[in-house]
Amino acid sequence: MPNTIVVGTQWGDEGKAKVIDYLTRSADVIVRFQGGANAGHTVIAEGKKFVFHLVPSGIINPDKVCLVGNGVVFDAQQFLREVNELRTMDIAVDGRLFVSDLAHLVLPFHRLEDAAAESYRDGQIGTTGRGIGPAYQDKVARTGIRVGDLLDWDLFTAKFNRAFSAKRALITGLYGSPFDSDAAAILDEYRGVRAALLPFIADTAERLSGALRAKKRLLFEGAQGTFLDVDHGTYPYVTSSNTVSGAACTGSGIGPLAIDHVVGIVKAYTTRVGNGPFPTELTDAVGEKLRSVGGEFGATTGRPRRCGWFDSVMVRKAVQLNGLTRFALTKIDVLNDLDTIDICTHYEIDGKKVDQYPSQGSLIERAKPVYETREGWKADLAGCTKYADLPAKAIAYIERLRTLCYDIPLLIVSTGPDRRQTIEVEPL
Repeated sequence: MPNTIVVGTQWGDEGKAKVIDYLTRSADVIVRFQGGANAGHTVIAEGKKFVFHLVPSGIINPDKVCLVGNGVVFDAQQFLREVNELRTMDIAVDGRLFVSDLAHLVLPFHRLEDAAAESYRDGQIGTTGRGIGPAYQDKVARTGIRVGDLLDWDLFTAKFNRAFSAKRALITGLYGSPFDSDAAAILDEYRGVRAALLPFIADTAERLSGALRAKKRLLFEGAQGTFLDVDHGTYPYVTSSNTVSGAACTGSGIGPLAIDHVVGIVKAYTTRVGNGPFPTELTDAVGEKLRSVGGEFGATTGRPRRCGWFDSVMVRKAVQLNGLTRFALTKIDVLNDLDTIDICTHYEIDGKKVDQYPSQGSLIERAKPVYETREGWKADLAGCTKYADLPAKAIAYIERLRTLCYDIPLLIVSTGPDRRQTIEVEPL
């Protein structure tokens, strides 16, 4: 398999973990390159359900090396919980799971700051409360604490104490929120965290460089989706990192010439968690049906996802921003029982036709979706193992999505949550 980046094309929750798991069989090294424990990646394999927040989804495949890159903000406690859960399921991680020493730590006071800031601001963003934004803030402000700092306990302690005092002053002074936290207790806990984490800490960029020289096949796993990108998404209702494909290079320490393909995960309808504009959102019984049939509840927070029709305006923009070379279409089976299915072909904003996704949030909020209605296929897709096996109306729907989105070739069509419910169309 060529070196490949996998990204979401909508607001996240498109099913990246299943596609990563599918592609991992042909990869040697899997790299998570951005985001934090605010991401929830779910894999269902052989009847078992795995939910990952920091560990790359490819870990359940034996003999694969998994790296958490420098672009991730790293919650060590959450990581170790996932490691322990994998061990209880007899999945070995020692010697094949590593964390960049340059990744910035998410510490307990970051979660307190996250909650305080969300309560303080006018117009809540709808964060997960996992401390992701504050950790990225500290990184950019050059006051962050990195995973590699744990290698020197005295250095870590000094940095922690300075940060702890600053956070207490910020949270109690500016935000007016309580700061129920004890520095000594956290440091005592982190002595144990440090001991457990030391075998996983590595110069992951150097490992990637060695893998390239050895002609290993690399797979880069993104979190969230294109329109949660801090630069290109529906700002300010975005995450705190770059979610587009270019972040794979900066977030892992690899040059762009090493990348061969970019696979965009496309859900057959649209969802988002949290606040912000959503032109094709359905607040009626159809939206509720998509939510219930699709199991549209956040893997990280459990929050119900907002659901709506497929928005080709969004996905066209995602193709442009990511340089997509393949689509992986997921959750087509959620539409099985619908009599009719709408596709947003363009917007109308202030009486004008708009084909390009607007950069300004105020314009997106005023966007009225213009729909094309297709007949549903009213059939179960469970027995379909080849693309030609799909009902004619399902194929017509899929091909219409492709036509509206620059005819990007299909890598796979997912007909259900399990690893086996995958139709390969045009391999990399």
